[in-house]
Amino acid sequence: MNILFIMFDQLRFDYLSCAGHPHLHTPNIDALAAKGVRFTRAYAQSTICGASRMSFYTGRYTSSHGAQWNGFPLRVGEVTLGDHLRKLGMDCWLVGKTHMKADAEGLERLGLAPDSLIGARQAECGFDAWVRDDGLWAEGPDGFYDAKRSPYNEYLKTRGYDGSNPWADYANAGVAGEEIASGWFFDNADKPANIREEDSETPWLTGEALRFLAQAQAPFCCHLSYIKPHWPYIVPAPYHALYGANHVPAAVRSEVERADPHPVYAAFMGNRIGQAFEREEVRRKVIPAYMGLVKQADDQMGRLFAYLEESGRMRDTMIVLTSDHGDYLGDHWLGEKDLFHDPSVKIPLIVYDPRPEADATRGTTCDALVESIDLAATFVEAAGGSVPDHIIEGRSLRPFLHGETPSAWRDFVISEYDYSVTPMCRTLGVSSRDARLFMVADRRWKLIHAEGGFRPMLFDLETDPEEFRDLGDSPDHGEVRAKLYAHLAAWGRRMSQRVTRSDADIEAMRGRSLRRGILPFLQDGREVPDELTAKYRGPVRQRHLVDDEGR
Repeated sequence: MNILFIMFDQLRFDYLSCAGHPHLHTPNIDALAAKGVRFTRAYAQSTICGASRMSFYTGRYTSSHGAQWNGFPLRVGEVTLGDHLRKLGMDCWLVGKTHMKADAEGLERLGLAPDSLIGARQAECGFDAWVRDDGLWAEGPDGFYDAKRSPYNEYLKTRGYDGSNPWADYANAGVAGEEIASGWFFDNADKPANIREEDSETPWLTGEALRFLAQAQAPFCCHLSYIKPHWPYIVPAPYHALYGANHVPAAVRSEVERADPHPVYAAFMGNRIGQAFEREEVRRKVIPAYMGLVKQADDQMGRLFAYLEESGRMRDTMIVLTSDHGDYLGDHWLGEKDLFHDPSVKIPLIVYDPRPEADATRGTTCDALVESIDLAATFVEAAGGSVPDHIIEGRSLRPFLHGETPSAWRDFVISEYDYSVTPMCRTLGVSSRDARLFMVADRRWKLIHAEGGFRPMLFDLETDPEEFRDLGDSPDHGEVRAKLYAHLAAWGRRMSQRVTRSDADIEAMRGRSLRRGILPFLQDGREVPDELTAKYRGPVRQRHLVDDEGR
């Protein structure tokens, strides 16, 4: 079986029609959900792109792999999805974005050339790269945000778009009179991008995926990773005009949230992003563009799925569709992602398993507590392997796909956020080591712990599903907080770094030294089986002792 692992960047869990969006119709993604299982309580392990993705690609929590912010290198030697799958005979390819930062110092320390096979895989998060494009080709006074060559920019040049950075000048900009109307400015979000729709980022990457699939030899895992609907919020015609202010849902926010907010929450509400998205004129321009980007993505899924059907690959390919995190879009007085309200930390997750064992669950939903790291375990099992649970911290979703009840499924989920490089760290006056947040949520309660001496935040998802009322200092909820802190403590004590030895390895090591002649602490040898002392018994063959007379 093959695996097609599709990820969109910053796609909210509820901006799909199969998830109940009232205006945004996504028939192709809905059709995939009708063939598989849609998980309604799936959570990202972090609400920042790089950290979240490294958890997807390693199957490990961010505090385990250590790459907790964009640009934090994933250390050399961290075992990735590609490493696991290649051991099982499955190739692992990248088409699109990873947000991976290579551990250049680690590569140099080990003498690994970046252009060697091992070095390249270490630098590409374990994937073989069909095309790597992280999609943010911004340029400022100090140069480009991403110093690598942009394959997408090179493609645009072959299509006749001029300049050194057509990504910025055309794909992510409109026109205002005779001037470039950059997509970086919210005022331009309602303009069509100055590019032919078929040349824009999402169709281009779909084309690359189709080229890969046309030549791929089974079995393979293809990670098709789109940059959109991540900002800049601008989309080509006709998608720019499909939705208007009348399609913008009311912001999920309340003045109650601003009455006496937690200091960390207040800092994020007060940053430039929060201040922009609290303005309705911004939401009325940005959200229709965001919806247009999602609609374009769904149309490209139709193109992709049609090829899979026509080629017969739909019958032997597991398809997973998800996102690295969500987007506040003004909910809770916030923009971007960063914190742990559902619009940010919950992710869409649809899994289509073509095997007959999954027939009974097609078109169903599952409300089990699922984490993004569960996909790595699921893929290992789909490739025919056993999950190395001393390395991969997630659990396979196969039982849910095949209509089975897994034993002792998790009671809570965890997400982490390191904001040490953000202005909010300075605003709050905390050290970089204390600028960390932890979310622990069960089926009813969500607690956020903030290092640095702050009180926790607490939400009752049953009576307050909008997460407006923070009960973090409520005298009536001490027991609830204690229970969730106990969950967090149990998670914190997990075995996460003994990755070079599995439980089976350890069991096999017990007694091995005895059978190899290491027999300390014995009085006369009768304490152990005779076979263990056989090498140390028998007649003397030569005498080299000196007797009392020196002979």
